[in-house]
Amino acid sequence: MENLKTDLLIIGAGSGGLSVAAGAAQLGADVIMLEGHKMGGDCLNFGCVPSKALLAAGKQAHYMESGAPMGVTPVMPEVSYAAAKDHVQAVIEEIAPADSQERFEGFGVRVIREFGRFTGPNTVEAGAYSITARRVIVATGSGPFVPPIPGLDGVPHYTNENIFDLREKPEHLIVIGGGPIGMEMAQAHVRLGSKVTVVEGQKALGKDDPEIAAIVLARLRAEGIEIIEGAQAEEITGTAGAVSVKTSQGVITGSHLLVAVGRKVNIDKLDLEAAGVEYDRAGVKVGADLKSASNKKVYAIGDAAGGMQFTHLAGYHAGVVVRSAVLGLPAKAKTNHIPWATYTDPEIAQVGLTEAQAIEAHGKDNVFVARYETAENDRAVAERAGKGLIKVMVVKGRPVGASIVGKQAGELIAMWAMAIANNMKMSAISATVLPYPTLSEINKRAASAYFSPKLFENDTVKTVVRFVQKWMP
Repeated sequence: MENLKTDLLIIGAGSGGLSVAAGAAQLGADVIMLEGHKMGGDCLNFGCVPSKALLAAGKQAHYMESGAPMGVTPVMPEVSYAAAKDHVQAVIEEIAPADSQERFEGFGVRVIREFGRFTGPNTVEAGAYSITARRVIVATGSGPFVPPIPGLDGVPHYTNENIFDLREKPEHLIVIGGGPIGMEMAQAHVRLGSKVTVVEGQKALGKDDPEIAAIVLARLRAEGIEIIEGAQAEEITGTAGAVSVKTSQGVITGSHLLVAVGRKVNIDKLDLEAAGVEYDRAGVKVGADLKSASNKKVYAIGDAAGGMQFTHLAGYHAGVVVRSAVLGLPAKAKTNHIPWATYTDPEIAQVGLTEAQAIEAHGKDNVFVARYETAENDRAVAERAGKGLIKVMVVKGRPVGASIVGKQAGELIAMWAMAIANNMKMSAISATVLPYPTLSEINKRAASAYFSPKLFENDTVKTVVRFVQKWMP
């Protein structure tokens, strides 16, 4: 076995690991990166990228059927499910060079295509190598959690890791799980011509603001998706092409089954005990500095750090680690400014606290909820964008959270993410001049909804204005 020494050893070549590797190597650190599966990790190969590509294909099909309000005669699209999957693969291949082994070797990173396991506090064995590092970064991400539903292990089923390999369109897709992954895949498939039933044990899109989620669920149901809430999957039976799901509300039978009930952190094979690294089901136990609580030579980032599971959070964590492990500067991670989005149509986006969370944290009397119906936006009206809503939770003149549902909500949330990250006041949003007509005006109108009562429903302001008008020359 060959012994290697390095400054930084990164386990996992997903979003977070790649970002640390690129930054550290270009700053002059000696970096080794391990990847036992695919470069780019889950996001590129099985998650963010392929799901958005398939959603885009479904959206194109939907456009062909929904042009009547604009004078365009609807036609039934001829969908080739296999060609849609070709599109998905082409998108992955187009993006893949940015995450490739060759690119990172060009930065000076030594890439070893092996899984790693700890053999000591800062020593990892990977294939024919034993690697000792000054700092080890656990960036192993997560994979689909497959629950122990009786019968599931004996019935063909899909997760996000293999649904994109399916070439024949499901006649009737049953989705277990009504979270973001389940709902995105449900809408993509119904628009591509499949019948879709979603089985959710509690509330669909249950982690989102209920008022926001209700708008999306109404749209999905209107498109033909059957969403059964409060229905626990109790047993799975059947064979390929004929699958039955027994639930607390009856039996659902379909042709294909997608399991999308959550994620499981990829730490089982790391032998963390050998490094003295404490962990639990959520991931490695870390502090705000992302260092292991029990071994300061080990960091964990992204999904492996046991918190939010977003690609962009892993990228943010990477910046924190580079400052700490490479530059030796104090650096801590926070989460109150981290946005996220669900890419259904309409989209959902959130940053900071929801209305319920803000009231719980600050008290009902201290929270002002600025609201604006996005369907009143002129650009949204021109494009027949449909129903939408923005809610901004404000405490002492500063936003502490924003919830948006509607067209391009994932883009619109950017302004609020910036405002919260930089502790900006609502006045900074209201003072911003935006081009007309754009959807981004929705954000300014929400800010105006915060100031309007203070200006137009204030008797003192009206008295001052009358005085000024009377005496102003």
